[in-house]
Amino acid sequence: MTDSRQSRHSRSASHVPGLQGHGLALRAWEPDSAVDVDAWLRGHLDPEFRRWNTPIRTVSDAVGARESLKARSADTAVGTSVSFCITDADGGAILGQVSVHAIDRILSHGGVGYWVLPEARGRGVATRSLLLASRWAFDELGLHRLELGHGMGHDASCRIAERCGFRYEGTRRGAMWEPERRNAFRDVHGHGRLATDPEPAAP
Repeated sequence: MTDSRQSRHSRSASHVPGLQGHGLALRAWEPDSAVDVDAWLRGHLDPEFRRWNTPIRTVSDAVGARESLKARSADTAVGTSVSFCITDADGGAILGQVSVHAIDRILSHGGVGYWVLPEARGRGVATRSLLLASRWAFDELGLHRLELGHGMGHDASCRIAERCGFRYEGTRRGAMWEPERRNAFRDVHGHGRLATDPEPAAP
């Protein structure tokens, strides 16, 4: 890899680019936008989200949502995580969130995660956004491996992973918090995708 390419990859990890494709537009979340804060809050209060996710930072009101978004921006600034606001390419309506996180530039890997607002489900939003974010992580960040984990029993997330080329690699015991608890753990289905894997079919 040339020095110029390494420099380009470093810059890519420290800001949120605009991505378009598959009928979606991915952009940065804006902590000072009331619309973005409301969407972030609604996503975190959604019962389906809370069933499968227990964030490190609990978000229960607008103040917490804004602080959570600021924390995501700070993570992006140091190059460890990039969170995208998923929007409809035509009208710009917010549909959910997809992220590339736990970025390790030495080992050349990272994790991916996503959630979709209730009104946007059933339209392949998670699949389409994950395809966009994954391709960006491989092409622009230069990562070799991406990992995806979801709680046992989350069949919808398992199907999304497989459609996006993330192969099932095994079960990790006690690797995720139980819903809304930080003193109990559940097993996780682990999936992985390499930059050298075949590109999945477009949705």
